[in-house]
Amino acid sequence: MPLTSPDIRSARYPLGARIALVLALALAFVLLTGLVDGGVGVTTAQLLKQPRFPLANALPGLLLAGALLAWTRRAWLSFGLAFTLQGLVYGVNVLKVANLGTPLLPDDFRMIGQLRKGGMHLLAGYLPHSPWPYLALLAALALVVLAWRYEPPVVPRHTGGKRLAACGLLAAAFVSMLVGLSAWGRIYNAHVLWLEPWSARVTTNHSGLISSLMLFHLQYGGGHHKPDRAAAEQLIAQSAPALQQVLRQPAATGELPDIVVVQSESFFDPSIMHGYEHSNFAPNLRRLARHGSSGKLHVPTFGGGTIRTEFEFLTGLSLRYFDNLQFPYLQMSHKSLPSLVRTLASHGYSTLALHGNDPAFWNRTTAFQAIGFDRFVSQSSFPPGAPNDGKYMADSAMTDEIMTQLKDSGPPQFIFAISIEAHGPYDIEPAHVAERDAIPVPDGITGRDKLELQTYLYHLKHADAELGRLVKLLAKRDRPSVVLFYGDHLPALSNSYHITGFVDGSDMLSQAGVWLLVDPKRPSKPLQADTASWLLPGKLLAHLGIHDDPYFALTELVGPQIAALTAAPGAPPRPQSDEQRQLDKAMAGVDQLRMGGKLEPMLAKALAAAATTQVVRAPSGPPATEAQAAMAH
Repeated sequence: MPLTSPDIRSARYPLGARIALVLALALAFVLLTGLVDGGVGVTTAQLLKQPRFPLANALPGLLLAGALLAWTRRAWLSFGLAFTLQGLVYGVNVLKVANLGTPLLPDDFRMIGQLRKGGMHLLAGYLPHSPWPYLALLAALALVVLAWRYEPPVVPRHTGGKRLAACGLLAAAFVSMLVGLSAWGRIYNAHVLWLEPWSARVTTNHSGLISSLMLFHLQYGGGHHKPDRAAAEQLIAQSAPALQQVLRQPAATGELPDIVVVQSESFFDPSIMHGYEHSNFAPNLRRLARHGSSGKLHVPTFGGGTIRTEFEFLTGLSLRYFDNLQFPYLQMSHKSLPSLVRTLASHGYSTLALHGNDPAFWNRTTAFQAIGFDRFVSQSSFPPGAPNDGKYMADSAMTDEIMTQLKDSGPPQFIFAISIEAHGPYDIEPAHVAERDAIPVPDGITGRDKLELQTYLYHLKHADAELGRLVKLLAKRDRPSVVLFYGDHLPALSNSYHITGFVDGSDMLSQAGVWLLVDPKRPSKPLQADTASWLLPGKLLAHLGIHDDPYFALTELVGPQIAALTAAPGAPPRPQSDEQRQLDKAMAGVDQLRMGGKLEPMLAKALAAAATTQVVRAPSGPPATEAQAAMAH
């Protein structure tokens, strides 16, 4: 134990020396933050050329260090603890970039609340396997403890309340940053720093990770966008005659089929990668595509974030128009949402969601109630012997549960099944290692990258096999059925993608997945159509002969022109024609109004006006011509 008190030891150092120490530590904090960050805009050289970039990137950490200094009175302890906490943020960012190809965004911190709801089991697999990061963290904590115990204070204990006032002021400033106080927008904006709203990667590279988090927090964390009612009304008015034609189509006759939708985890066709151009890892998908509708599927996420694609499919709303919704289920404030589920329920369908994982993860239990499902069958309701393959429940167990849940009598059934076998990480040993090891990989992929790619393809083949088995089993039932199958996003295999590249020359964030719609008992001629996840409900309803939902009918009319604009956050924006740009703007207003519960009256008014016009004025041509004219606008 020290023989002299900390206050006595601190008195040995003159005031000037203590001030110099604090300033030196602050400068070191800024420089080391830039070094750890690695962005071109926050390097040491930028401190002389454009000091606002590295200073803004380090400012939150400096405020935290200042508050700690005023509280603990110890300089090394305060700056060291602040830098350690900041280092944890950078460490998580490294993991996200390695797996998903994009840096941290403010909404990613919502995942903290998911750790106790099944998230820890899922996310723990992505933590580093090397002991060095953990040893470094322990060493940093040990230094913090030593500084707390032995470092002499640089600030007197008794300052007439000035020290505590400074602590409160600095802490309040730091907290105001966390909550996104708009005043910070004077520093964190596109005029002072570098902000590319469509690319978190570019923004982070130029402004630094911490500044990027602040920029996106202030830009998109302030609430909902105001819908462009005028653009929405114009689109609806122009489309109303064609919508009338769709809504007047006769409903399907006969028994409504059972519907099984499979959202297949990380499913895509590897033939889009160089080295796999002539591969066939999904023979059942290709075989069934020759007897149904299929094509590329543009989705709003990459490598993870399943609920983004899931939300688009279930609601028919494009997340492209809700940039404040990074994780929609975690940010939903609506007790009830318009959805495909509710439309089907209005036609007598019983509705069931099925997923072999923790129901609390992603807030699915609450979200599915808001979306309108009658029931949610999750992991605990599967048979005790339901097998895993790798870390998660096998797709074969999901197929078995689908068939168990389907009844042979009663109302038509809608089952929305979410698979999980092919979920990453892909360094977990599967049930059949020899089968995995026999899978070929393109030249240049070696080591851990090879193992992860083989493991993923092992699970992909199982997903395809289960698709084939499901369709075969449904074909044997007496009741009619349809199957809609699609992949939620590409798997997080960033290193392999960088090595091989893609056949179309685009980057991994711009790649499309696959979708398939097939009738197990009544094969049809093949129909190829590229679409987006938010447009699938309209396609499904049209296939069923359900034409009475104006919104989904509208998406069928205008959606194909803008389907390819759907992409993962951070993907390079696609070039748009003036017509696409106008249509995109109008659909943004339409979807935002629908989310707010204000679209239906607008649609009803426009359709009533169109019907009145058609009664007063004799038609000048066949119905198809009128619909085509509306589509031309």
